[in-house]
Amino acid sequence: MPGFISWISGLFSSDKPTTATAPESRLLNPVVSTSDSPDIDPALVDQLEERLFCWLLDSPPATLRSETGQWDEVLEQLRWRIANNELDELPRQPMTLPMLMRALSDANTGRNQLTEIILNDPALTDQLLQIANSPYFRSGDQSIDSVDQAVFVLGMDGIRNVISAAIMRPMMAARNSREALFAQRVWRWGLTCARSAELIAKIQGQDSSVYFMAGLLPALSYITLRRELQRVCRTESGLTEPPPSLIHIALSRYQWATSQLLANEWGLPPKYHAQLLAAERPAPRQQHTPLNDGIIIGTREVLRHAHQRNMPEEDVLRITHISREQFTRVRKVILDTLEAGAKTRA
Repeated sequence: MPGFISWISGLFSSDKPTTATAPESRLLNPVVSTSDSPDIDPALVDQLEERLFCWLLDSPPATLRSETGQWDEVLEQLRWRIANNELDELPRQPMTLPMLMRALSDANTGRNQLTEIILNDPALTDQLLQIANSPYFRSGDQSIDSVDQAVFVLGMDGIRNVISAAIMRPMMAARNSREALFAQRVWRWGLTCARSAELIAKIQGQDSSVYFMAGLLPALSYITLRRELQRVCRTESGLTEPPPSLIHIALSRYQWATSQLLANEWGLPPKYHAQLLAAERPAPRQQHTPLNDGIIIGTREVLRHAHQRNMPEEDVLRITHISREQFTRVRKVILDTLEAGAKTRA
């Protein structure tokens, strides 16, 4: 995307005032109308985000906090790598992605044509069948045994989401025991947020095609940043493993910038960049995006299902732009999915 890297660099330019150099972006950004919700306490959202990081990093709140300036050198190196698109761990564009994106956006693409594209990538084929039979996508007891069957049963919208998940899943698989729990939880959280965003878009009659993949990108940015931090720590501080307090700061500060880098590296259409930017920096009274609400609801439900502290339902409804009836519909699907996933893991 023309000018995209210069935009990223501009976020971190060292000749700007300190207040603009490394903005503390938030993951959970409710779009609050001052007339509709005048009493929203930002601390509510901050608490939910902190509880998410406690769960993802398997750490109590105290260990997520660090002394002022404790990690400045490491974070500065990470900032530089992001600003200059020099992340060694940034996943490169999957080879079949451009062809798949074109096929899925073309109304004339037939089932056989799409099936052929997928079958030409054996690794993608294996991942797709695994994902299609997972609780997040499989409906009923009948297993999906072929790509053609998956395309037929799931339809174009459903197979688009399965392809997104199948492409990202290998990138987020744990490389070693140290990151195993983190990778497992980030994947579950990402799928839940992506599914929530997609369901909200469908219920509200919006084009849901962008929301599932966009909802997965923050999760992929988390595993990318954690791995990049490990590289930086080894060269800058001699640490073999970044501590939870450092990971927490890095994820909080650079999650959206890294998501944008991923979208750019993969050549995703401009609408993906637009949705990510709208979720990161919602303007007052802007047309609301299901991505914000999907991440908030997905975060709340995955924490609740894991028996972690989360957020009362009334507060969720206050900071999202969906009705109680819509929330109930989305929550039922998400809970059924999480329960089925728990049984599969057991």
